[in-house]
Amino acid sequence: MDKSNFLNTITLISVFVMLLLAFFLLTVNTKNKLSNRLFASFLIFTAFDLSSFFTDKYFETNLNFEAFRMTASLLIMPIFYLYVKAVCHSDFRLKPKHLALIIPFAISNLVFLPRFYLATAIDTIYIYEHFKQMLEIRFFYILAELQYAFYIILVFIILKKYKEIYLENYTNANNSSYKWLFQMTVFFLIAHCIVFFKSVIRYTDYNVFLNSSNVIIGTIALIISCWFVLKVLNNPELFKGIDSNMLLVNETLNTKIVSTEKKSFGAPKSAEIVSQIELVKKYVLENESYLEPSLTIQELSKQVSIPVRDLSILINHHMNQHFFDFINEYRIQKAMQILKDSSKSKLTILEILYEVGFNSKSSFNTAFKKHTNKTPTEFRNS
Repeated sequence: MDKSNFLNTITLISVFVMLLLAFFLLTVNTKNKLSNRLFASFLIFTAFDLSSFFTDKYFETNLNFEAFRMTASLLIMPIFYLYVKAVCHSDFRLKPKHLALIIPFAISNLVFLPRFYLATAIDTIYIYEHFKQMLEIRFFYILAELQYAFYIILVFIILKKYKEIYLENYTNANNSSYKWLFQMTVFFLIAHCIVFFKSVIRYTDYNVFLNSSNVIIGTIALIISCWFVLKVLNNPELFKGIDSNMLLVNETLNTKIVSTEKKSFGAPKSAEIVSQIELVKKYVLENESYLEPSLTIQELSKQVSIPVRDLSILINHHMNQHFFDFINEYRIQKAMQILKDSSKSKLTILEILYEVGFNSKSSFNTAFKKHTNKTPTEFRNS
């Protein structure tokens, strides 16, 4: 099988898998309807873009289709951005302002209109022979790269803030949505670098590498599409988001609203801060709130009768800890007691981690080693 046939085969498989997964996401009954629809749209437009590998031979007779396929690729990153927002923020909703995201798509179609969409048969032949040199095509590639750079940076910023807010407000270490989105973004970045390399060599004397780069892109597309399927099968409950109105403690301290509150809480007498810290620590220890696997700072706020914002500042700022680490300290101390209790020597590590509020072995081992410099098994045997 030559490279051309091999490329067509793996691309067809990739497109089929993506469309099949998109159909599943659009029809499955789930609470994550918006994120699923956005991800399905992302898969459909990506599959449409990949179709270029086996439709280029029809370029001369389907110029309008190829022009639209190219411009439609400018919708992929905006949809991916919206998908990330929908996964990260449980209260995210599409609004009229999001229509502004299709501006690059609209502009590129307007640019293509005179000499592409309205091209005569003779014009089509000229376009086919001088495709790389046409100003419209060069404009499109520059616009596409600028758009991609903008969104990829924006997505990484969103994920960074999401992770920080998650650590400041939640204790559930099984943050699968962040890992999924981060891994997917990194994979897309790698794949795009290869696509960018392919676009560059298109304008050089090294066209001999063009077919090889196409095969690499097609193979990566197949691997990613299969990974999508495996991820969905292994994580059917994806995803858990956070409230988009949540602010990082540093942001909260810098707002005008909090600047007035500082007089009553943010900058009280040191004795008052110490008193509140002791109150929270005593409550968590005596009532064993940390044993609740899905404990959030909002729930603890209700229990200790301290406003969420004030409690967040108290823990994350005055105690210089993430809420995540604050609660895990109690869990680890409880686990250490159980591990040293000879009457509970028959309990497995898995049973212990569930008993103290963790929900995965990897997160328990990581937290335990962070606090003791030993694994649970090493600590038990020491």
